[in-house]
Amino acid sequence: MPQSKKKPKGCGCSSIPLSVIFLLFGCGYFLFTQRNNLNLGQWLPSELANNIPFLEVTAPEPVPSPEMTIQPASPLPQAPLVAPTPSPSATVIASPVVAPKPNSWQTKTIRGIYISRYQITNNASEEAIRANVRYYREKGFNTIIHGVFGNACPMYESKVMQQTFGSKSCPNEFEEEWLTWLIDEAHKQGMQVHAYFEKGIKIDKNSPIFDRAIERGWLVAGVDRTHPGVEHYVLDVGVPEVANFYTNILVEFVQKYPTVDAVQWDDYLGYYAELPGNVDRTPKLTQFVKGAIAAMKKANPAVSFDLCHHNPYWAKRYFAADWENWGIDRAFIQVYSEANFKEEMKYIKEIDGIAISERQLNRLGDLAENPQIKGILLFPLSGKPKELAAQVHELMD
Repeated sequence: MPQSKKKPKGCGCSSIPLSVIFLLFGCGYFLFTQRNNLNLGQWLPSELANNIPFLEVTAPEPVPSPEMTIQPASPLPQAPLVAPTPSPSATVIASPVVAPKPNSWQTKTIRGIYISRYQITNNASEEAIRANVRYYREKGFNTIIHGVFGNACPMYESKVMQQTFGSKSCPNEFEEEWLTWLIDEAHKQGMQVHAYFEKGIKIDKNSPIFDRAIERGWLVAGVDRTHPGVEHYVLDVGVPEVANFYTNILVEFVQKYPTVDAVQWDDYLGYYAELPGNVDRTPKLTQFVKGAIAAMKKANPAVSFDLCHHNPYWAKRYFAADWENWGIDRAFIQVYSEANFKEEMKYIKEIDGIAISERQLNRLGDLAENPQIKGILLFPLSGKPKELAAQVHELMD
């Protein structure tokens, strides 16, 4: 029986020369170890390459441009990062620092608002008065001008008034503590209080001293009709009793309220030129005011004597008020009319400031922006100081 051929066993590797096996093994080892550098996956279909774990298809590294700087890898990854220092040849352009524009209104030395002596009643508690002061401070004011005297009588209890006329004050419900609380709270808020002596040496028929002034011969002849529709009578400071009464009232006040910052008198401290007779009352008025200021300063040197009047030319020419020679501390010019507003500026720039009403609020922006105007006083002719303060705050904020 013929012998059948046997099928060879195994894979046949024994018939492959050893040199070929070593060559294939070496090539495989080389390709495996250099797989990242050679990027073998790029020669295979993406579906196949993605399924071979040791093949990573990477994009070619970008070729740096001449301007780019390649930072070497830090050998200490845990070290804190340090901002790179610019090379000496680099030019660093800094952004300009733009300072915010200061609020011009807030730069004024005095930002005052007037409160009438009739706007306080016996319903004013200490809490309410202090809250009102803070309200005006929040609205941007640093000075409260508060009425304390007018129509030849004080709002507070006065021994001088009692001794001269037999009544302690004007008919009112003013209480002693109110002004004390107001001054105290103002100072806590970094504000000043100026006591306003309204109507100066003028009175009307409603004054409690009107009949006695006529009886004693204290009035100059004629009626002062400076303001249409209002008839005033003017006390004659050339009469010693009149001069003494006003001087003693002033001294009494700065002693009664020693921490007040200033007293302020208005344009009614004067004699209108239209009064009967060709009489120059300027010398007597100057003598009286100088004497009153000297007595006040002796009693309380810390208090300022201020004036809110017409410009010096008009004051002297039409009201016998030569206030430039009175020795006052500060002067403010009233400009309640648009007719001569621009002309008044040459005077206002030379003194301490201007007084305007709500009718001139359209001028407030320009006045605030003008560095030559040191102070601005607001007088609410409508009798509504809080509303005016709110308007000013809205305009100047």
